[in-house]
Amino acid sequence: MKFELKQHFQIESARFLPKLEKTHPCSRMHGHSFKIILTLVGPLDPAVGWVIDYNEIQAKMKPILDLIDHRVLNEVPGLENPTSELLAKWLYDKARVVLPQLVRVTVAETPATECTYPA
Repeated sequence: MKFELKQHFQIESARFLPKLEKTHPCSRMHGHSFKIILTLVGPLDPAVGWVIDYNEIQAKMKPILDLIDHRVLNEVPGLENPTSELLAKWLYDKARVVLPQLVRVTVAETPATECTYPA
């Protein structure tokens, strides 16, 4: 029997999208309150009654999120063109190393827009 867990995080970051035309508003420096949702899937550990402790997820994500929280994303190696799509993949690649149960990362740059990797 497998369960799906979700843990939500929020970071504040600035960015600009350098590959867009200069007339596009996102080509200029701007900020977002990014909401990040991690989805993990795994079996129940019968000894404790959960898949993984949410505190463990937070502790393992802290060093990764510290790299991008209150930062200019373009200055982070691997995020020189920090679209939501590339940010979701960057987060997935980093988090999957420390959270093998991770199956999906969702990044919302506004309350009305979000991107999920992998789809």
